[in-house]
Amino acid sequence: MLALWMLAAAALTAGTVVLGRPTSNDVSIPGTDAQRAHELMREGFGPGMDPGGTVQLVLYDKDGPLTDEPNKSAIEKTLTDLRRVPHVVEAQTPFRMGGIAANLRIGVITVRMEGHDPAKLTENTKRLTDAAGPVRAAGVEVVPADSSTPADKEIKTGPSEIIGVICAMLVLLFAFGTVVAALIPIFAALISIGVGLGVIGLLGHLVDVPKQAPVMATMIGLGVGIDYALFLLSRYRRLLAAGVPVHEAVRTTVTGSGGAVVFAGGTVIIALSALLLAGFPLMRTLGWITGISVVCAVLTSITLVPALLGLLGHRVNALRLPFIGRKARGAHTPASGWARLGLWVAKRPWTVLIGSVAILAALAAPALGLKLGALDDGYGEADSDARRSYELMAIGFGPGINGPLIVIAELDQKIEDSDPPPAIAQVLAQRVEHTEGIAHVAEPLINENGRSVMIHAVSDYSPSDPKALDVVRAVRGIDVPGANVHVGGEVAGMADASERIAERTPLVIGVVVVLSALLLLLAFRAPLVAVKAALMNLVSLGAAFGALALVFSFGLGSGLVGMDAPASVNAGFVNLYFFSVPIDSYVPLMLFAVLFGLSMDYEVFLLTAVRQAYLRTGDNRQAVAEGLGSTGRVITSAALIMVAVFVAFIAYPDPLVKVFGVGLAVAIAVDATIIRGFLVPSTMVLLGRWNWWCPKWLDRILPPLSIAEHGDDEPEGHGDGRELVGAGGQGKNAV
Repeated sequence: MLALWMLAAAALTAGTVVLGRPTSNDVSIPGTDAQRAHELMREGFGPGMDPGGTVQLVLYDKDGPLTDEPNKSAIEKTLTDLRRVPHVVEAQTPFRMGGIAANLRIGVITVRMEGHDPAKLTENTKRLTDAAGPVRAAGVEVVPADSSTPADKEIKTGPSEIIGVICAMLVLLFAFGTVVAALIPIFAALISIGVGLGVIGLLGHLVDVPKQAPVMATMIGLGVGIDYALFLLSRYRRLLAAGVPVHEAVRTTVTGSGGAVVFAGGTVIIALSALLLAGFPLMRTLGWITGISVVCAVLTSITLVPALLGLLGHRVNALRLPFIGRKARGAHTPASGWARLGLWVAKRPWTVLIGSVAILAALAAPALGLKLGALDDGYGEADSDARRSYELMAIGFGPGINGPLIVIAELDQKIEDSDPPPAIAQVLAQRVEHTEGIAHVAEPLINENGRSVMIHAVSDYSPSDPKALDVVRAVRGIDVPGANVHVGGEVAGMADASERIAERTPLVIGVVVVLSALLLLLAFRAPLVAVKAALMNLVSLGAAFGALALVFSFGLGSGLVGMDAPASVNAGFVNLYFFSVPIDSYVPLMLFAVLFGLSMDYEVFLLTAVRQAYLRTGDNRQAVAEGLGSTGRVITSAALIMVAVFVAFIAYPDPLVKVFGVGLAVAIAVDATIIRGFLVPSTMVLLGRWNWWCPKWLDRILPPLSIAEHGDDEPEGHGDGRELVGAGGQGKNAV
């Protein structure tokens, strides 16, 4: 088994190296007004209208006007060199209407390309920037404008991954106290990620794979891969400490804890798969492709990890570190600290319940102020080309130039291109120009077939300003007889995305909650526990969104997580470290899918232990205390690893990664402490025997898949002498 997994990882990695990792930048939103505008834009309006077909080079001379003779000569030489670059069909001079700022120090060279690979926008932009050598030699700054879509932005997170693995290793060393035991989850997770990324890379030759997919797969796969292996390893070491022979300990571990891992992974996959209903090809693909990494994590946990345990035997406890970790306890002996906490919660459930709800409500309250919007390049890394070009364009041409509107009207009757433009084109341009919030309108362009008109318009507001969305709606409301007006561009796309997400969010949440509850019903054969567990996961989401609102929407420490204040913010310590940052409208839905699945992992692990204890003792209070005691340390260690991985990603300069890092880290921390340590145990104590109530008719129709019925089976001579019987999981001593 070990050889098979290593060969699979090596073969798939080699395959991606040889064949490449094709990716797609499909960020279309089918059925929206912006999508229709983009489709019309590609039909007969000249070169460079395909995705990645236009590249802008921003010029800036701090010493004098670009119109000075030395600068003009250098610019003309650069235009000649640019036109020689392969696939370039047009290079527009900055000395044109709309091409140079009023101060004459900032200009834009617009390059249009055809026949190139749109997926290689970064490489094409670098080639064009290199061709601008004559201008650079004249002392003029040349910065490529960021014309990429969200899917074009390839996120390289190597340092963050390394930091996350190192932090996970430290937590595992402290938890187990032995080097060998600590290395097993790391090794299994890395093999899992290698296989998963290899599969995703090769799938790029068959289906559209977004560039964000490997990043999401790595983040989720690393976290769950280590967690699942940790859960199995902890169980195995407890069985060894109880005197169970190696191979019987492996069998028992996979029979019980392995089943819990399969069901826990299933909830993560369900939550990610729900993104299929989001209405976006990008999010839909991200959902099921990221699910591949979870499948690999589950498979390595129930096959590779047992193989390693069988090979190592008692050597799993080798290379013990002094003064770190504790010796594994017996199979039914909970860690004393968590056991005492469980007993304390069991004695005062109402107090704990009320206190937990109050704390969680306070954490979630700021979520009411969560502000969604477009996270434009004005919030990008301070030293990046995207941020620099954004600021230069805003200074020279106004903030709206970074998110122009593409207004395209479908005409009822064919018109001919002429100078001046036909009457209907002029009327349309005038109506757009006189719309409140529009700063500038370019000359209208007529389609080759004469059935559509395109107008580029610039608003008074930056793409991240909520007022920019109002301008889009106002332009879409223009009524010109004989013309059907559509609006595209980045801002229009964000407006349509917000509406689509608002429309689909209830459906996605409902499907995730219902399917997860059904999966838990199969796992534990307890309807109340299944419904309660699904609802509890929504509570941790409230805390995550509350943290996002505090940090980004209210700006309480946005600079402290590494965000760079936009140029419009005044200098000063307070302004540089505490400023509001918009959150992209699709982020909450993606966070919901990821967090719901990850939170359910800990719920499954805790409920499995409580159910097993209940089957042995028949005492609900004791079962809750024992379940919390036996899993508290494992869940805490797993949560620390998750939090460490996600916090490491906060250090990455991309703002979107920071938002995900903060949200995921806070949610996991709250989930593993307040919710699993206090809220869930207190509610289970109060429900008593109702926790495991199941109507007879339901018990008869449910398939025998319960994970807790065999989860605590001990080999003969090593158990507690109690026999488990019945498909419904009722032991002899169960009430």
